[in-house]
Amino acid sequence: MNNAQGRLLCRGIRGAIRVAANTRKDILAATKELLEQMVEANQIEPERLAGIFFTTTSDLNAEFPAVAARQLGWTHIPLLCAHEMSVPGSMSLVIRVMMLYNTERSQHEIVHTYLGETRSLRPELEPLE
Repeated sequence: MNNAQGRLLCRGIRGAIRVAANTRKDILAATKELLEQMVEANQIEPERLAGIFFTTTSDLNAEFPAVAARQLGWTHIPLLCAHEMSVPGSMSLVIRVMMLYNTERSQHEIVHTYLGETRSLRPELEPLE
């Protein structure tokens, strides 16, 4: 169901992945995997990305997740990294992403991508399978 006027709207697309360890290699590999899955699930055209926010739990600091986006060739998209709130008992070693995407799709057509253990963060969303 596209919006009535066929005009572009800015939609948020969310995703998360748990990283094996706080290493540069693991952070970049996990971020790349998540971004590629988000692109595939939503048929994202990078030119329509308005910006991407990355957050990590405070135990991840070996590399900026945005570096993975740059390695994918996204050199002109605004990117921002920050630490997630440190809530007692919350899942550790997690990278979260929020893409701001210009699209004609409705919010219900957006596919949010929570991989592996992070699916438990959003149990109300259907799995990708």
